[in-house]
Amino acid sequence: AGPLWLRLTFNSGISFSLDHSNPAVTTAITLGAVLVVALIGLRASPGLPTAGFGLLLGGGISNEVDRLSRTPHRVTDFIAAGSFPVFNLADVAVTLGSIVLLVSLLRSAPVVQR
Repeated sequence: AGPLWLRLTFNSGISFSLDHSNPAVTTAITLGAVLVVALIGLRASPGLPTAGFGLLLGGGISNEVDRLSRTPHRVTDFIAAGSFPVFNLADVAVTLGSIVLLVSLLRSAPVVQR
């Protein structure tokens, strides 16, 4: 079978299928997070920070479009890996973007321009 396989699920919660209680609230919160990342990302320093913010925005916008196109608001997850929660490519982009920004911070590089 291999380390990854396809498994279709729908997630109305936040990352890792947490908090399914109110999909509309989750959608509003994630939309707010995408807007904040976009505003901060506009001032991203060249290089790794720009790539990190780009990955965060790409993944966040993709998941948000998925949520807004479904009733109830939810994202389509389809990549399974062991006992890890099922995820999608947008989640991969958000995770990689976070790692890239963390690496930038650990290298003491400015993440945003003043």
